[in-house]
Amino acid sequence: MRFNLKLALAASAAWSVFAGVAAAAPEATVEELVVTARRTEENLQSTPVAITAFSEKALERQGALAITDLQGAVPNMNLVQGRGSSNATNIYIRGVGQPDALQTFDPAVGVYVDDVYYSRIRGTQFDLLDLARVEVLRGPQGTLYGKNTIGGALKLVTQAPGQTVRSKASVSVGDYGLFEAKLGLSGPVSDTLALGLSAMGSTRDGYVTDPVNHRDYNDKNTVAVRGALAWTPTDAYRLDASVDYTHDKSAMTVGQPTSTLASAFGAVLQAFPAVPAEYKFQTVTTPTLPNSTRFEHWGASATQTYKVSDALTLKAITAYRGLSSDDYIDIDATAVKLGDVLVAPDQTQVSQEVQAAYTNGAWNVVGGVYYLREKVTSHQEAYADAFVAPFTFLRTIDDSLTTTSWAGYVNASYSVSDALRVSAGLRYTQDEKKYFRTTSTFSNFAALNGKFAFTAKESWDDVSPMVSVDYQANDDLFFYGRVAKGFKSGGFNGRANNPGEEQPYNPETVVSYEAGVKSQLFDRRVRANATVFYNDYQDFQARIGRAVTSPSQPIPSIDFAVLNAGQLEIYGAELELAANPIPGLSLNADVGYLHAEYGEFKEQRAASAPATGFITLDRAWQTPAFSPEWTARLAGSYEFDLGGKGYVTVGGQARYRSEMALAVDNANLTTRAKFPGMWQSSYWLYDAQIVWENADRSLSAGLYGKNLADEVYKTDAQEFSSVGGIRTAYYGAPRTWFVTVAYKY
Repeated sequence: MRFNLKLALAASAAWSVFAGVAAAAPEATVEELVVTARRTEENLQSTPVAITAFSEKALERQGALAITDLQGAVPNMNLVQGRGSSNATNIYIRGVGQPDALQTFDPAVGVYVDDVYYSRIRGTQFDLLDLARVEVLRGPQGTLYGKNTIGGALKLVTQAPGQTVRSKASVSVGDYGLFEAKLGLSGPVSDTLALGLSAMGSTRDGYVTDPVNHRDYNDKNTVAVRGALAWTPTDAYRLDASVDYTHDKSAMTVGQPTSTLASAFGAVLQAFPAVPAEYKFQTVTTPTLPNSTRFEHWGASATQTYKVSDALTLKAITAYRGLSSDDYIDIDATAVKLGDVLVAPDQTQVSQEVQAAYTNGAWNVVGGVYYLREKVTSHQEAYADAFVAPFTFLRTIDDSLTTTSWAGYVNASYSVSDALRVSAGLRYTQDEKKYFRTTSTFSNFAALNGKFAFTAKESWDDVSPMVSVDYQANDDLFFYGRVAKGFKSGGFNGRANNPGEEQPYNPETVVSYEAGVKSQLFDRRVRANATVFYNDYQDFQARIGRAVTSPSQPIPSIDFAVLNAGQLEIYGAELELAANPIPGLSLNADVGYLHAEYGEFKEQRAASAPATGFITLDRAWQTPAFSPEWTARLAGSYEFDLGGKGYVTVGGQARYRSEMALAVDNANLTTRAKFPGMWQSSYWLYDAQIVWENADRSLSAGLYGKNLADEVYKTDAQEFSSVGGIRTAYYGAPRTWFVTVAYKY
């Protein structure tokens, strides 16, 4: 009720401002957006998909420096830095996602840059460099965007070079030693050739400190460069090519321990109160663990577009990407050597898509074939001397995963009349995965030494259909209904350390039912889009941990299993409002409601000593992770015209999230009591900015403040309670500010 009251009061106040001036105000329409959600250019308001889009101007207006700055700006979306990583992103849309950056877990929200798919969540912690727009598609997008988009798709579209000279440079400085410089240049070399170059460097001190080892954590040290080419030798042919490189050399990303840690023999390693004190962004880690993360990401792509006729266009998208990283992670976030690990993956992917777009009369058809081959090798080390003290313990893991994916798809729309359109799509996907893994343990206690290896191969295929109907009642009112299936590939347990754990887990599927209305009101000074949806989510891939003992094995056997939870039921609604009641005044309100619960979630496990055999646990009562019931944002800005002295814009936003679980295992399986560290209670975040622009808007200077109330809030969590009780929470940044000076031509 507290949220509903606050939201109602704020929305009422914002609408009163609009209503009081709308009738007499001169026309000031909301920004019109063109998107490519269905792989062709369409107006946002006539696209039968739940989509939120951000233009370059909108991103600048809210002071977004990185993709995670969009957290809270899209209803029912969770978009935060991944647990224990400076380069992975935890993305959930409508309660569907995958937070684990381990290379064997596929994402559930597809990430695309210029229509090139990024097959891992590692490497998606993007800085916003020279972007034209960002599009967030909610719900399954299988027919046009392929596998692993059962939750939705996140699309980044970069600025393409053209025949107009364009340049932009900016410098940002702020607290915690922030310094960031960005540069974007593009323009013609000839009548047929244009080139572009963008680059950035960003450093920031860590906002988590270690008072014992005198180290900073959770900092930033990134450089990135991108080159682009656009060649149009004829009116019928265009080549867009790009190369990019990113290098990050940051300290560890460290969280806060939230539960008492114990050895395998029950000795308390570090005690924590049942109600911990407020987090002060301080943590002491193992002093021998290197405080570093090395991350490199590079790639090249070429998109060839050939206009065969006025009706038919062919497109070929060829891409290569590579990734290499050395991540040191103190999972337990203490000085105890319990969960100290090195994760060092190397990944390459090659993809090829050939697409045909046909438009003629009432027909609009997009179809094609897609190929992806990915190889990921990884070396891991885990040090846990404290777990088996007085003995030593080191586990090394070397594995290799090769994925080959083929797909064919078609999506057709037919205009029954000027107002009524019917669309249908179908995608066939075949995935094959080959996995090799070897696990070795080393200890001065001989019983702990050993080696376990296995090789596995599995393939899956899927047919994902989509049907939608839309009706353009008039120029400003659009209705649609949509049913779509999403598919996420099966896989192998990348944490299988014991015989019996290597069994593959099944793919996930979602059947989504969605209906929406998109409208423009008051002479297009208001945009109001609303959506309702229901998701039938089958075979959710849940990673859980458990420790099993027996009379012959007093030291627990740690089992990190991946289960297919039988069924999840998810339904909800979304409302997005944008209003420009008078020139210079912009108002936004976004609200998401989400209900997520397990319909079936059973786990079979070996009984702990002295019992024998197997027991079945019913987990259906648990709360799904990253599925807050309410998300909301209220935002507004006003631009003051200073005449020849330029413009000043003052703005702010308030973002709300209700209580949310941060891990699959978030409560005691016996008592059902919540683990407080695995939950985040409801909270508000407040941001504000003031920006000056000169008269021709080529020069600007802005002061931005984030989390002005200095709210302490969790964004993610690591749950490895079967290893000594590890439950570690990760937090959002405290209050920060920065100044950005930019020049564009």
